[in-house]
Amino acid sequence: MSKKIAITFPGQGSQSVGMLADLAATHRVVRQTFTEGSDALGIDLWQLSQEGPKEKLNETQNTQPALLCAGMAVMRVLQESLGQSPIVMAGHSLGEYTALVAAGVLDLADAVRLVAMRGRFMQEAVPAGTGAMAAILGLEDEQVRALCADAAQGQVAEAVNFNSPGQVVVAGNAEAIARVADLAKAAGAKRALLLDVSVPSHCALMRPAAERLAQAMQDITFNAPRVPVLHNASVDVATEPAAIRQLLVDQLYSPVRWVETVQAIAGRGAELVIEAGPGKVLIGLIKRIDKSLEALPVFDPATLDNVREALNA
Repeated sequence: MSKKIAITFPGQGSQSVGMLADLAATHRVVRQTFTEGSDALGIDLWQLSQEGPKEKLNETQNTQPALLCAGMAVMRVLQESLGQSPIVMAGHSLGEYTALVAAGVLDLADAVRLVAMRGRFMQEAVPAGTGAMAAILGLEDEQVRALCADAAQGQVAEAVNFNSPGQVVVAGNAEAIARVADLAKAAGAKRALLLDVSVPSHCALMRPAAERLAQAMQDITFNAPRVPVLHNASVDVATEPAAIRQLLVDQLYSPVRWVETVQAIAGRGAELVIEAGPGKVLIGLIKRIDKSLEALPVFDPATLDNVREALNA
């Protein structure tokens, strides 16, 4: 008997040059998905994802559509291979858009154009070098929030990604985030690591980008989801297109509540959680959040076989 499955989609940071090459060699739908996205954007996303250069793939306005296509490519492979629908889906930050495409809320071409704009709006909201993000490991959530309040000193410093117990990402003005990192080390954090990102996502500095995103969304059709999608900002399901639009706007300057999201996935009865897309960042987080959940990535033929075996076990 098949298990109840949930599907999750990764966000920025999971991209790599050469991603999904092995899966594309055995499943035509991978290249077809990238072609669909490339045609919508006027950029060869497959070539960029396979050949780089890495610096260009890592530019946020390129990373976001490339990862969206990667996640949807894996989702389509899963649809061809598994023959069963998930009971719920979710995505980490950008991955929420992938989940909404997979759920039929957004057309892939529209979503690719939208996340490319999202990336551009985010980059333009905060001049390069003036924002920063850091991962704080080994402190409680409330400790990190308190450190942010102490470090802000009139600037922005916020806890923005609650990724797993003891792993919180902070974002804001570069000077304030440097102060958070210093305070975290003094408070006994295992690590306080500045991240190699060009944009301080999910903090108040993204409000101008969110306003532009809200305007851009007015021209895009949103449908009711065919499969429930848990949203980052609310850890809840929305069914009305207007509510989904607003949640995506809120998401840009609100925390990614990933711990609660995984708990909600478990609460809905999921027995196997699949990460659809390059890498296995989310799998590591899921296993730290709820050890009772079986969690497997799919990014190549071998990992796809692992999921097939798990479903038939």
